[in-house]
Amino acid sequence: MTYLALARKWRPKTFADVAGQGHVVRALENALNSGKLHHAFLFTGTRGVGKTTIARIFVKALNCEKAVSAEPCGVCSSCLSIDQGRFVDFLEVDAASRTGVDDARELLDNAQYTPAAGRYKVYLIDEVHMLSKPAFNALLKTLEEPPPHVKFLLATTDPQKIPVTVLSRCLQFNLKRLPLATIVERLTLVCGNEGISAEQGALVRLARAAAGSMRDALSLLDQALAFGDGALRDADVAEMLGSLDRGKLTALLEALAVADAPALLAQVQLLAELAPDYGDVLAGLATLLQQVAVVQVAGARALDTETAVEDEVALLVRLAGQVAPETVQLMYQIAVMGRRDLALAPDPRTGFEMALLRMVAFHPERLPQPAVTTAATAPVRAAQPAAQPAAQPAAQPAVRPPASVPSAVVPTGKPADVGNWSAFIAGLSVDGAARELAAHCAVVSQSPFELRLTLDKRNGHLLTENLQSRLTAALRERLGSGVKVLYAIAEVPQETPAALQAKTDDDDLRRARELIAADSNVRQMTEMFGAEVIPESVRKNPNPPTRK
Repeated sequence: MTYLALARKWRPKTFADVAGQGHVVRALENALNSGKLHHAFLFTGTRGVGKTTIARIFVKALNCEKAVSAEPCGVCSSCLSIDQGRFVDFLEVDAASRTGVDDARELLDNAQYTPAAGRYKVYLIDEVHMLSKPAFNALLKTLEEPPPHVKFLLATTDPQKIPVTVLSRCLQFNLKRLPLATIVERLTLVCGNEGISAEQGALVRLARAAAGSMRDALSLLDQALAFGDGALRDADVAEMLGSLDRGKLTALLEALAVADAPALLAQVQLLAELAPDYGDVLAGLATLLQQVAVVQVAGARALDTETAVEDEVALLVRLAGQVAPETVQLMYQIAVMGRRDLALAPDPRTGFEMALLRMVAFHPERLPQPAVTTAATAPVRAAQPAAQPAAQPAAQPAVRPPASVPSAVVPTGKPADVGNWSAFIAGLSVDGAARELAAHCAVVSQSPFELRLTLDKRNGHLLTENLQSRLTAALRERLGSGVKVLYAIAEVPQETPAALQAKTDDDDLRRARELIAADSNVRQMTEMFGAEVIPESVRKNPNPPTRK
């Protein structure tokens, strides 16, 4: 008996069998059940998502001998003929091989004649965007004034190449890529009905390699069964696809989590022996980082159980608690950008290694820590508690900066304290609007390597690039050139030097007005002449006299 490919054998025969395209199926079913049928339909989407399959089911629904409905019987002569590709009133054309105007005219010449066997004469033109401009013009004339017994079903993977005059005369349905979980579910159903022993990891690999195409997934399943001699094993599928073992990806991620460069380079050496596609490795690493980010934000329950293998969930949860969320986001961005830049690297491995080393270089664990001294500037021995035994070795600093960190970045003494922010900014070498920006800022946190400032939303206009640059330069003069200054705009106003000064000025004005009102001369003028003190006239003297 002739073997039938799984992609053909398991092609949906009814709308109910179509997976993942509910938005298209629902519209077509409603149109069929109501009898309000347009004369031209355009199905768009990537390969293998069901464009021509849905079109063929629609043809059966139109020409089923029982009735026009969303549920063709599938057993009448019309339904069977359409399934077998020999229905005389169903003309399926590949526009990629018949692009000329003569082909289009020959095809449409018979449109004026009534159907020979069915209710409607249906034209299915696949890859319609391949038609030439004259061919589109010939098709357009028939689309403008179609006979009542003719329906046009157009399918394409590139709707942008179709003239707008044609698009405007069609109902357009965009078929989406199928989710990975939907493909896995379908592959599981096929394997169960075919009596195939399949490992879940192998199905996930095939579904991921299909990239949203159900037809590609079934074709890969056929290939994997041939490779595995009728069985579907995860190791065989990985070897067939040339995909990387997930264990090696998790090993890379574990080394990155602790910024262990030697271990990371050792893993790269092991990878190089397998001659992998380094772009795919970075893509897999980015996927794992995305899953870690999901765990950090929404918990392990939010993970897609189909994309996250069960034995990896514990590792993802552990890494989510070990690596800061902002570090995960940075690593993800480096992985994505590194994949893009592989073509510019001297060779793929070099570009891959540099992407990983970039993740390590920007990892917080690699940054210099407080209380770090070097042998040239301070003694190695740290202060010991009085009760420490004499025989116990001297305590060493817990963290040492990497040798490559410039000396200007490593503080050699106690950093300037910005606790009294008002007094601190008074000594800054800035003036004008930059000093105004400093006065409207408040300190959120300070470390030897970072200063976080916040600015209330009302004064957010001060945070221009020029003023920010000037203030940052002045702050680094006092705090050290390696200090990173971060600015943020807060919804809730903070207690800033400007706010404190404004409060002091208000108190001074209030006291001044009270003193003026209590002055005997002022009171006498008020009683005799009905004089009145104007509160707004009492102002602070911008240049008060100096006392000698």
